[in-house]
Amino acid sequence: MALGLVGTADAFEREYREIKHGGLLEGFPEYVKYEGRAVEIRLYNIGIIPGLLQTPEYARVLADSAVRRGAITPEQADERVAFLAERQAALVRPRPPMVFVTMDESCIRRPVGGAKVMDAQLAHLIQFAGLPNTLLQVAPYEMGERRTFDLPVNLLTLPDRSVICYAESQAQGNLDRDSTSVVPVLTAYHQLQAEAMSQAASVAMIEQVRKGTP
Repeated sequence: MALGLVGTADAFEREYREIKHGGLLEGFPEYVKYEGRAVEIRLYNIGIIPGLLQTPEYARVLADSAVRRGAITPEQADERVAFLAERQAALVRPRPPMVFVTMDESCIRRPVGGAKVMDAQLAHLIQFAGLPNTLLQVAPYEMGERRTFDLPVNLLTLPDRSVICYAESQAQGNLDRDSTSVVPVLTAYHQLQAEAMSQAASVAMIEQVRKGTP
């Protein structure tokens, strides 16, 4: 996890107000306010390493790519990378949250930024998996139709044990705090974990990708 400035929910809110859009999806600014004080974080991603696990170099490559596409300005790219570092730093606390990460196999096999950036990113994932408050699992391609999500999903358990869900598509994001709709998503996440590879097997796969072996 990144070290540095430790943010607060209020600081995050102020920071997001200062960032002029920058490609942020609806619901995400509010989600981040909760993320900084969650006691459990559950993440699922496809194609891209989840932001909380990205190295600065990996995050910079993605931001610069968005600039080249005309999606954001160079200034917004700088803000995006800096703010991601603050989000990561907010999780480094005396009592850090449990962080459960299940990522599609495409996340570790999709090359981003070249060999050097990817090698450092994969090494960071292995380091993350070794922390006492984390669980990292890969959802392999062969899961096929048993994969329970087709879009990225974030689930936060707050200190009062309530759970909120943030999910997004290419065009929009949605923050949901209604237990009647969040509980089924949490159930689907547990089903995903049951079908995914163990952490030991996941780390072994990441090591194989680093070495360039099938």
